[in-house]
Amino acid sequence: MTTLHTNLVGDAYTSTHHWDLLCDLVDLDNRMAGQEGEVEGAELVKDAFETHGLREVAINEFGIPGWWRESSSLTVEHDRTHEFDAQHETVALPGTPSGDVDAELVDVGYGLPKDFEEVDVAGKLVMASSMTPDDYGRWIHRAEKYGAAARGGAVGFLFRNHLDGNLPPTGSIGKEDGPGDIPAVGVSKEVGDRLVRYCGSGETTARLTVNCRNEPATSRNIEAVVGPDTDEEVLVTAHVDAHDVGEGANDNGVGTVLVAEIGRLLVEMEDDPETRVRCLVFGSEEVGLFGAYHWAETHDMDAVKCIFNMDGAGYSRTADVYTHGFDPMGEAFAEVSEEFDVPVEIHDGIRPHSDHWPFVQKGVAGMQGRSIAGESGRGWGHTHGDTLDKLDVRDLRDLAVVFTAGVYKLAEADRELPHKSVAEIREATVEQGFEPGMRNSGTWPFDGEGQTTAAEADR
Repeated sequence: MTTLHTNLVGDAYTSTHHWDLLCDLVDLDNRMAGQEGEVEGAELVKDAFETHGLREVAINEFGIPGWWRESSSLTVEHDRTHEFDAQHETVALPGTPSGDVDAELVDVGYGLPKDFEEVDVAGKLVMASSMTPDDYGRWIHRAEKYGAAARGGAVGFLFRNHLDGNLPPTGSIGKEDGPGDIPAVGVSKEVGDRLVRYCGSGETTARLTVNCRNEPATSRNIEAVVGPDTDEEVLVTAHVDAHDVGEGANDNGVGTVLVAEIGRLLVEMEDDPETRVRCLVFGSEEVGLFGAYHWAETHDMDAVKCIFNMDGAGYSRTADVYTHGFDPMGEAFAEVSEEFDVPVEIHDGIRPHSDHWPFVQKGVAGMQGRSIAGESGRGWGHTHGDTLDKLDVRDLRDLAVVFTAGVYKLAEADRELPHKSVAEIREATVEQGFEPGMRNSGTWPFDGEGQTTAAEADR
């Protein structure tokens, strides 16, 4: 017999609750952290929790370094003057300071550590690809490439998309306490390829102009519970905020509505989960994981049995989970795969760039739930093209069944999910090669006698 009763599976496979909520979220147009759309998004999630019968529904506020987009442009001198100022060509990266810089433009390819070793970037406007080669061994985050450029003395940064037709990419490069060090924009692959060609055929100069507003703002987390009043609880999480250039349908509207749907299905179950489940939707993931850090720093981690965080789950209906070395969590999802006879990809690697990370870095058992992507990178994520039309309600239904069954297993009273020491998490993060890049991006959390600290990072 499978974990979920047949009638509940039938309910999940005919449900439109998640899709209806997703439509409401994307119709807000802008859910940027600390702005009005995020406020309205939080209220929509709160209403869904209450409608679905979850208990102890609450919205909790916290402060963040807010950022508001204004204008940006890139002027390139190569044989003649070329202007790139349309939003399909360039887009400012959240957390960038305002700036107006003239400098030689240099391309550092993938932006791997060795690429920066081979190019003198001091005083230059530096451009790096959004791609990490598949054989490199780990993903190089945008903030790592930006940090390497800034530390090398660059005066500006261009982040070029590596995917055809996917528009310019955005993503935060700000610090925990405010904006980054140098102005930065994303450029489309089409613009980027032209600039690579220019750089390869002689010295090219460029002027980067960014106008934006950096000032304190308020964000919020939304939470509710289902199940018995136990001493520990399973956290089921996602983030409601999204980048302001698109609808935030995939990133992370999908994760948000799946949290609500999992909560709804658990309420409907004939047998309650054996451990309390807290449905928790964070604010301000995209600009520094501020909501997750705020929650982790204001609650007792010994009371958290584990965290299951959904981010990147809109690509397909095939679940793709990362255990961070917490093998018993992977075993729970392997059982789900066998019981339902559906594929679930299970990986044990570290992913230090979403809302599970503030918990995992403290040693809490944590997993990121995603779905299989058809190509390297985020695809339409973090661009103007992250819109509802890219998604399929059937994928949400499949993922809701698999993820709900997995959460139910994680909540079993006799399923032990031991935490690790901070030293063990640090060692795994070092072994998997993340330390240099996290230091470059200012997100290394393990300095100081094994203590962890809040830092900015995002998916």
